[in-house]
Amino acid sequence: MNDFIKASLIRAVRTIAQTAVAMIGTATVLSSVDWKVVLSASLLSGILSLLTSIATGLPEVEYSRHIYMSADEPTDSWIEEEEEGEQDGEE
Repeated sequence: MNDFIKASLIRAVRTIAQTAVAMIGTATVLSSVDWKVVLSASLLSGILSLLTSIATGLPEVEYSRHIYMSADEPTDSWIEEEEEGEQDGEE
């Protein structure tokens, strides 16, 4: 399994669990927990976590922001070009 997918799923599952714990914790007694709301909010947070991972990348996965770039293309080529331009006196 791709490292990015694995890390994204792990992050989403943790977010779902955290949201469920928070939602359950707001009820005064266990019998007053609205399980539909807990499930709905937890699943929504998991979906948002996955979308955020896709949009911004994951710090634990190297070059995750560049998942759509080809493997042959260097990911930081624009940084290198900028640095070369500054050394030449260009900006």
